This record gives sequence, C-alpha cells and structure tokens, in this order.
Amino acid sequence: MSGTGLILRADLSRGTTREERIDPSINARFVGGRGLGVKIVSDETDPRSDPLAPERRIVFAAGPLSGTGAPTSGRFSASFKSPLTGLLTDSNCGGFFGPWIKRAGYDAIVLQGRAEAPSYLVVSDEGSDILGAQDLWGELTGETNRILEERHHGKVACIGPAGERSALISNVIVNGRRALGRGGLGAVMGSKNLKAVVISGKRRVEVEDERRFKDAVDRARSLIDRKLAGGWGLASSGTASILGPLNVSGILPVKNFQASQWPFERAEEVGGERLRRDMFSGRQGCATCPVVCGHWAKLPGGETVKGPEFETLWSFGPNLDCSDLLTIVRAGDLCDQYGLDSISTGSTMAAAAELLDRGMIQGVCGWNDPARILDTIKKIGEVEDEGEELAAGARRLCRGRGVPEASMDCHGLELPAYDPRGAQGMGLAYATSNRGGCHMRAYTVLSELSGRAERFSTEGKAELVMRMQDETALVDSLVLCRFVQPLLGEKIPCDLYNGAEGSDIGPEELLEIGGRIFNLERLFNLGAGISEETLPRRLLEEGVADGPSKGRVVSLDEMLVEYRRLRGWTREGEIRDETMRRYGLSP
Repeated sequence: MSGTGLILRADLSRGTTREERIDPSINARFVGGRGLGVKIVSDETDPRSDPLAPERRIVFAAGPLSGTGAPTSGRFSASFKSPLTGLLTDSNCGGFFGPWIKRAGYDAIVLQGRAEAPSYLVVSDEGSDILGAQDLWGELTGETNRILEERHHGKVACIGPAGERSALISNVIVNGRRALGRGGLGAVMGSKNLKAVVISGKRRVEVEDERRFKDAVDRARSLIDRKLAGGWGLASSGTASILGPLNVSGILPVKNFQASQWPFERAEEVGGERLRRDMFSGRQGCATCPVVCGHWAKLPGGETVKGPEFETLWSFGPNLDCSDLLTIVRAGDLCDQYGLDSISTGSTMAAAAELLDRGMIQGVCGWNDPARILDTIKKIGEVEDEGEELAAGARRLCRGRGVPEASMDCHGLELPAYDPRGAQGMGLAYATSNRGGCHMRAYTVLSELSGRAERFSTEGKAELVMRMQDETALVDSLVLCRFVQPLLGEKIPCDLYNGAEGSDIGPEELLEIGGRIFNLERLFNLGAGISEETLPRRLLEEGVADGPSKGRVVSLDEMLVEYRRLRGWTREGEIRDETMRRYGLSP
C-alpha cells in the first residue's frame, strides 16, 4: 500500500507528540485525505461542542496518491469543525506540503489541545517537536514562512494576525502562496496557540503495482498534455480566465448579488487577459502538476506577489463594483499576509457596502471605493475598529444590524462567484453542501454552461449534484486536484488508486466510498443540530434584473425533494436507517 499506516498526534496541551497506527479498515472505507480527516474528527469529538474548544481536532491528511508521481497529487486536506458555520468542514490545498506529510512517514497529522504559549509544530522523518513561537506571534504569514523555511528547511502552514485574533473568516497560508481557505481554520489554529506546522521528509513513497500505476500516470499526462497543447486558459491565465465568460453568461454576481452581469468593458479591466498582459511575472504550480496554473503578478514598484485567483478578482472586483486591478491584486496579497479568506472577506465587505446604502452602518467601505479597500482589509486582519465586526463574517454582521437578507451565505459561509439564478444546479449544490455555500462540492456550472445540462432547467439537477458531490469527496480523499477531475474522468483516478494500493476496485465502488464520506459529514452536521438546506432569500425570490438570466430565481424546493429521495434521506433531510446500513454508518 502507498499509505504509511501511521498518524502523528500532537497534543498541544501536554506538549507531546506520538505515533499511532491506523486501523487498515479505515483507509479501505474512507481512502485518505478528506475521508480520513472526516472519520477522525467525527469519531473523536462531540458535534455540539464549541469549535474553538481545546479538545477540537484539526486533521491534516494526505491521500494514497500523495507523494507519488500521479499528476496533480500535490495536495492535502484539513478537517475541522468550523467556528464560522458550526459544520464539519474541510479545506483543500495545493503546493508541496501534502506530499511531504507522506515523506515524513505519515498519512495524517492530528492536532489537539491548546498550548500554554504561542507554539509551532515541527515534523520530519527524523522526529517531531513542539517549539515556542513567541518571536513569530503577530508576524504576517510571508515573514513567518520565510523565517521557518530558513530555520527548518521545510514546508510551512501558518496563520497570520487574523487567526491569532480569532477572526472567523481567517485561513491558513501554505508555502507562502496557497491557502487552506473557507470556514475559519485560522481561528481554530489561533485558539490552540498554534502559529504554524512545519514539515519535511525524505521517505520514498512506494506503490504496490508499479506497472499499472505507471500506465495510469502516462494516460493522465497524455490527456493533460493534449489539453495544454490546445491552449488551455487555465495554464495561460490561471483561473482568472473564466471571469469574462461567466460575465457574458450572466452569472457573475455584482454588488452583493444585486446584479448578475457587469458592463463588459469593466469586466475586461480585471479579467485574465488584462492581468496577463499588464502584470504577469511568471508561473508557479504545485508538486507533480504539469498545468502550473498559478501565476506571479508584478506591482509597479517592482514587488512580485501571488497573482489573484478568479474568486479573489471577483470578490474585490465586481462584487465591490471595483475595476481597479492594481487594488484588487494588492487586496488578494493583503488577505494572504493577514491570513484571511479572500472570498469571505470580499463578500463580507460587499454586505457591509449594501448596509451602508441602506443607512444601517457607518464607516465601512462602499461601492467602487478602491481607496478604502486595503485599509478595510487591514482592519479586518487586525480585528480592530469596524474590522472587528466584519471579521466575524457576513451572516453575523447582517443579523447584528437587523438585515439578515443582505448576507449572501449558506449556513454562514459566504457564497462564491456564481449566481445560481443563471445555473440552477449551482443553487442546489450551494444549499446541500456539507460545508455551507461552496462551489467546490459540485461544480455543476461546467456542465450547465457547456450545454451538457440545460442551465435554467431543474430536470436532472438532483442526480447531477449528488454524483458530483460523491465524486468530489472521492477526489479530495485520493487527493487529486479538482481542476483536472472532469478531464481525467472516473477510470483514470480509479486505476491510479488501484496501482498505488494494489487493489482491484471499480469506479462505481470508489464512488460508493465518496457517498459514504458525504453521508458521514451530513451525519455529523445533523448531530450538531444543523439540517436546513436553503439559500439567501434574494436568490429564491428576487429575479435577476437584466442580462441572460433576466427574471430568473432558483427553483430550489423541487430539486431538493428529488435530491433527498436519491440520497436515501427523509423529506426532512434525515438519513434513513437503510441508507446508514448501506454505507456502514450505523452505530
């Protein structure tokens, strides 16, 4: 097997680390990555307990393909209970940290307890230790990453001031340029007085069936190479390349989802072509990935920063009605430095701008106000002045001001850059996502905009969303990059897994594991008292004013009835006993 069969458990309260062997049946039933993390968190913690309590677990988990030559396997998963939403949540991150978990000799690292003083964890194949981080506390993530890389020659996952100060929209920055975003993982690490985890290792990751594995790798690379040869926009312009097409299609949220299309000339000012033409300064990618979709951006003074992903361009661009590209790029970098989730930060600022229009708040950044965007981000990152209220996210901000309908969120997680009124499947995907408003659980928009599924129709969307959710749970557990998931199909990841593990399991059997993982997450959330599946009222009742999606709302109820039936849940969303038995989740 490609797995090590070991986890490292770090008890920060006691200042100790120890190795534990994983029951082989757990990896067989949950694969690794997201599945392994979900299993550990759900087994070891009470769903109703405080997400920031010392006993809460964080699980950094690699998958069976991590550390191998499988294309795009340079990722890992972090599982935890979100302080922003109360849901069992996982974040997925690229770079080089994930493979080094395996090279250090582990399938996962479990973090628990709370250190008495600021600390960080160092892990390698030669041992592990919990060290003092008093000299790092308060530092931005870039400087923290630089110091720890020089000190330990390893890969770094760290929080910034936002996480230290319990900002619920804070994240964890990995390798100085990748993020474990969504759900407030930075606040959970901060509550544990844990500034960083540093990892290194030289262990060779073996596969069981080298011939079968190499054949699958070759087929995967061939498909990717052909796509790249055709001028794949993901490689040339990164995820920023999709901003223009989404705007043309009329599903690009503008001004806190008050509109779904921006003037084309303004979209061009912040799109991938403009970014590449005026600011491109080289590419940067993840381990074993031939796509290399990440980019560097050069600022006017010569400084080079990470180029913004599409979601960052949107959240500080159209969603704040700002077309100043330089400000948007700097905003993305500032979020990374403070350790803030850029989707949640921009979306919360957009909610605040709408409240400002309504006279419900003062002193915040308004629409098309680039001069104040960076100052507001700093205040959120430092959790001071008006930033303290915004650091808790859009839902708490809007409810606290008596205008809950201005928060564009599901279960407290701010929605990303796809207006589901123009793609019905995305509405169902948001509402049923186990981690709240998220496009990465079921990216139906790809099928809906390509014509493979009629985007304004609800027919077949329940089945599409369910299958994509199960596929995604599996891919996150292998762990592979979701960007190439549609390209590789179901058979190649299955062959990669079988080659690595020496098994002989079919695609549908693996998909069944994805369903088990998804239902276990649902079971945890039900135990936490969270069952409702809905969308912001604006998306259900207010038709789009103009553009290709004019007059549309999300017809959620009819899709939800069919979805729950297909899932084997009750009409109220509870998991039926026979479904529990099917997935082996019964007590």
